Amino acid sequence: MNAKLAVWTAYYVDLSPEDAVIETKKWGIDAAELSDEHGLMLLKRGDPAETGREFKKFLDEQNFTMTQGHLWLACKMCSSDSAVYDLLKWIDLYDAIGIRNAVLHCDGIAAEKDLSAEEKYARNIEKLKIVEAHIKENGLSIRICLENLKGIFATADELNGIIDQLDDTCFGICLDTGHLNLCDRDQVTFIRKAGSRLGALHIADNEGEKDQHMMPYGKGNIKWDLVVKTLREIDYGGLFNLEIPGERLAPLPVRGYKLEYIRKCYDYMLTIE
Repeated sequence: MNAKLAVWTAYYVDLSPEDAVIETKKWGIDAAELSDEHGLMLLKRGDPAETGREFKKFLDEQNFTMTQGHLWLACKMCSSDSAVYDLLKWIDLYDAIGIRNAVLHCDGIAAEKDLSAEEKYARNIEKLKIVEAHIKENGLSIRICLENLKGIFATADELNGIIDQLDDTCFGICLDTGHLNLCDRDQVTFIRKAGSRLGALHIADNEGEKDQHMMPYGKGNIKWDLVVKTLREIDYGGLFNLEIPGERLAPLPVRGYKLEYIRKCYDYMLTIE
């Protein structure tokens, strides 16, 4: 499996983006997905592109990889006229940082209960076309990876159906293993159907009842050997990124010890045939 181990920066949500990077690297992991929380902290510093370039300089000095980032979690791009334009500021920031795969939730438009699934897809595609135009017109090198959710937009077929209506050089797929384990649980089929469009991972486990965001090889029931084998089968080369808020309610040193364990577990995964 040609994927680099990473842990999203909100594992250290109580630290600044820079300190989260330093703390992660201290425990032997030198890559991360930039979290929505830390993205917001950076945006508050000023001009998105300038701030992004400054943060990229810091990452380069640390020899730290951050090619994946989670865009604005609260973005309801179909429910607010201004939301998609605010999202473009996030995209400018992330592109300047060097993030190449930026994770985005589609808008389930929960406030409008009478909308059909087809209408929800059409509304999301309309807004994503604005994102696509922004990426192309500004020559950005970022790809927006649509994440599987727990209701609508839950399957690779649904996400592929959206991307088929767009320029797929600008869009890809993020697999959240925890979300999928609450739906059809077929990680293998999802990965195969995503194929070359799979640009990002949210690795997390649960017991199949709620989104517990646990590390692999605990109480959860995801079959990690099948996940690893199928990622290898499609030659996935992005980050093997853990999104595990269920593990961060611990003192800083204990969180570090967990990262050491995670690194050893990943070393084991690399031996799976």
